[in-house]
Amino acid sequence: MLKRNPLFLFLVPFWLLRGKAALKAEIANRCHLDVAVLPYHPEFLAWLREQHAAGRRLYLCTASHYSLAEAVADYLGVFDAVLASDGVVNLAGSRKRERLCAEFGEHGFDYAGNAGVDLQVWSHARNAIVVSAPAGLADEAAALASVEREFLSPRATWATYAKALRLHQWMKNILIFVPLLASHQFSEPQKVTAALGAFVAFGLCASSVYLLNDLLDLSADRRHHSKCRRPFASGMLPMLHGVLLIPALLGSSLLCALLLPWGFLGVLLVYCTLTLGYSLVLKRIVMLDVIVLAGLYTVRMLAGSAAISTVNSFWLLAFAMFLFLSLALVKRYAELREMLKRGHGSAGGRGYIVGDLAVLQSLGAAAGYLSVLVLALYINSGDSHLLYQHPQLIWLLCPLLLYWISRVWLKTERGQMHDDPVIFALRDRVSLGLFIAGAMIVWGAI
Repeated sequence: MLKRNPLFLFLVPFWLLRGKAALKAEIANRCHLDVAVLPYHPEFLAWLREQHAAGRRLYLCTASHYSLAEAVADYLGVFDAVLASDGVVNLAGSRKRERLCAEFGEHGFDYAGNAGVDLQVWSHARNAIVVSAPAGLADEAAALASVEREFLSPRATWATYAKALRLHQWMKNILIFVPLLASHQFSEPQKVTAALGAFVAFGLCASSVYLLNDLLDLSADRRHHSKCRRPFASGMLPMLHGVLLIPALLGSSLLCALLLPWGFLGVLLVYCTLTLGYSLVLKRIVMLDVIVLAGLYTVRMLAGSAAISTVNSFWLLAFAMFLFLSLALVKRYAELREMLKRGHGSAGGRGYIVGDLAVLQSLGAAAGYLSVLVLALYINSGDSHLLYQHPQLIWLLCPLLLYWISRVWLKTERGQMHDDPVIFALRDRVSLGLFIAGAMIVWGAI
């Protein structure tokens, strides 16, 4: 709903004033839930099918809105009837208990639940079935009713939250240190500390946006061959945790930014705005999405220069523009090629079709080679003599970069590319070897 129209967020408080039942009805009327990709508990669902086949009458009794519950019941095909919230009654807690007692009589039904609020129902049930419940809830249920079955789920750990926050994506923020290195200020402790602070601030901000993006893309992620294993898409983490973490991370990021020059805060806000716009709208607009992606890589460099109060050179920005555009096109090409491999005609949630592969490849390779041209022009300009005593040595970077760009596109064509080429570069041994060789060349040129 919010992905389609973020302004609905401002209507939520007014809907809530009419009660939770009205809120659920308003949301249900504006949402289409693909029940086929919901993260069902496989063991519990198999048990329900067995009970249904054995002739046991099953009712789907839920606090969710009736339209959503009915869609789930129709899809699964194991329920005899549906009892759910409508626009007037929120069927949760004591109201659910009263409805079930009126329908089947006190202690005349068995009830499956997973939350503390279900204790009010179990106290009047014959048997309790506990599913994916928090620690200790099964013991509380056993004190109220006979526990017929308990279905466990893997517990969320710190690693689960780290995966949701995509801490590995913080590696992309290494680009923040490029201005520090390019301006040869890496020997100044104050500048290094400022760059580290910028790195943390950007990481926290990026994690908050990743969480928002995952919550907005739940349906598409659940259909994706690999994204379906993400913590929210797989059901490992409840959506509420993501909703609470987003403002906490964003607030922490802003606090870090306040310790740095004001220019950095401005760049951080630009980054946040761009990423929000990308998540909500821009990633579905053909070609504009890759330009924005390339821009987001470049913004990290601008943030690094703002944090240490320096200015990026024209040459560095021109080089970054073409190189990051090439990498953004690699990302899209890899996604679209995977869709082709799986027999799909387009990339889910994007505006590309498989027929665009050749165009994306041509544009990406051209952009990558243009970055090498910019580097060559810089070496031949007078500006290179301002920072390097032996700028001629930097010519050795050109064949290294040509090789790396060509190799990246070749691996992408072969389907061996990571979803994010920057992460690939930081993990790939050959790329790291080329980076070390390039660093030695630059060091020799200084």
